[in-house]
Amino acid sequence: MMLREMVINDYEQVMALWGNTESMSLRGADSKANIAIYLDKNPALSFVIEDGQTVIGAVLAGTDGRRGYLQHLAVNPSYRGQGLGKQLVEAVIAALLAQQGIAKTHLFVHTDNQSAQGFYESMGWFARDEVRMFSFNSSAERNV
Repeated sequence: MMLREMVINDYEQVMALWGNTESMSLRGADSKANIAIYLDKNPALSFVIEDGQTVIGAVLAGTDGRRGYLQHLAVNPSYRGQGLGKQLVEAVIAALLAQQGIAKTHLFVHTDNQSAQGFYESMGWFARDEVRMFSFNSSAERNV
């Protein structure tokens, strides 16, 4: 198995992985064109793990210049429990710090996704109960 930077040519396999991952929300913002722009604006921060030619794990990550944002972490269920999710998270954290000096990273987890919450807590992440996320969407997808 090999961990490497995500490139836009991984899009179809990564979307298939994300699409088959429980509690993962995919929207128009996850179109191939949008992901290409995101990867271009956040170079060397998103990663995949391959087994041969097959993507079995992926994480999308970026920054606003002050904080890192980890998004869409997924590992194929057949490969879970081998530390691959942890490898992906650690790769993002290391890349943010080494490339941009960013030490603080945020992520969003569905409130009913207890498995993901437990995973992140086991790695030292903690829930922020003193803030609440608000969203505004000016696109046609107003309700998502």
